[in-house]
Amino acid sequence: MSAPDSSRPAPTAPSARIESLDVVRGVALLGILLLNILYGLPGLSYFTPVADNALGGINFAAFVTVETLFEGVMRGLFSMLFGAGVALFSDGRGAGPYYRRQALLLGFGLFNALVLMFSGDILVTYALAGFILYFARNWRPRTLLIVAGVVYLWLGLVYGGLFSAASYLDKQAGFDRPSTAVPPPSAAPMEEALSFLDPSPEELENEVVAHTAPYGEAFVANLDEVVGMWLAALPWTLFWDALACMLVGMALYRAGVLQGAKSEGYYVRLAVWGIAIGLTVNVAEVAMRVSTDFGLAWSPMITTPTYDVGRVATALGYVGLVLLVCQRGLLPRVRKALSAVGRMALTNYLMHSLFFLLIFHHSVGLGLWNRLERVELYLVVFAIWAFQIAFSLWWMGRYRFGPMEWVWRVLTYGRLPSSR
Repeated sequence: MSAPDSSRPAPTAPSARIESLDVVRGVALLGILLLNILYGLPGLSYFTPVADNALGGINFAAFVTVETLFEGVMRGLFSMLFGAGVALFSDGRGAGPYYRRQALLLGFGLFNALVLMFSGDILVTYALAGFILYFARNWRPRTLLIVAGVVYLWLGLVYGGLFSAASYLDKQAGFDRPSTAVPPPSAAPMEEALSFLDPSPEELENEVVAHTAPYGEAFVANLDEVVGMWLAALPWTLFWDALACMLVGMALYRAGVLQGAKSEGYYVRLAVWGIAIGLTVNVAEVAMRVSTDFGLAWSPMITTPTYDVGRVATALGYVGLVLLVCQRGLLPRVRKALSAVGRMALTNYLMHSLFFLLIFHHSVGLGLWNRLERVELYLVVFAIWAFQIAFSLWWMGRYRFGPMEWVWRVLTYGRLPSSR
């Protein structure tokens, strides 16, 4: 057998993997399901419990808990890990493998959003942001954080403008009080961006078709919904949201934070300050949403001016907490399980969408869309977690890569890596 050609780019060897990265990625992958599971309810349920009448009892408690501890946080954490992965992948590899990898990710995202009909797909956004991220691969941590700060400033301005427009529309709709005031300059151009928070009867009917009609008809309805979301949200917030968190993740990797290279005191401070600041902001935001009767203003990811402060701080706090556990060698079985899930992140993420299709769609699966209460959806989450942890441990105990990770590498490098 001839020796491998060391001059050719190749997948990372299992012995060279960084456990802490896989563990944090596993946390993010499982955690993001807590939000994506709301696919089982009407789309507006992601932004307001009014849509699924979860305004009291255990359903409202579930809403408050997830909104405070996880909304935006897990997506931000997932994006940071993607940025760290870009930094790790670009070391010693040229632009060719990198851009093939991103183009393939774009293909996976289109498959996820259109064929598996998951309108909340994040892979397309990651692929587009990743096309630009390559130019930042050699930046110092300080530079990465400065540029991320500029992007967050832009997002703050967008959220502020949307907040102003939403506040005006809330008053006009009677959420606050009747108003004849002249709309602020920011309202007119941003009303379209806010339109999916107040969908028309035709849009609501299209959503029902996307979840209940035969697959061909549902595909067309879902395509209309997905393209509309991309046009309305991708250029305003989604792209910049992902890019900023990726830059932070690259900075954390370049500084050695995600590898557990900092002192124990560093991770303690990161955990305490991040969680304290983040949860304080998150609780205040949820309180404002409740006190304003869930009007358009203070919607997460759209109109909340302090949105990134709360979610990014909380995500960094969770990074500190997980890295502290890894550094101290605590919970070895839990770390092993999370690491296995993290190593199969693409497979497990796409598996979420497949489960959604089989559980919620009426013509393809069990037809449980809009038939389970919010708290019942989290029983589904726990079942999926149990399956994916068991499956990931079984698979990674036998193979080098997850199924989709193996396909991704074959197509990226143009040759078959050993799967064992």
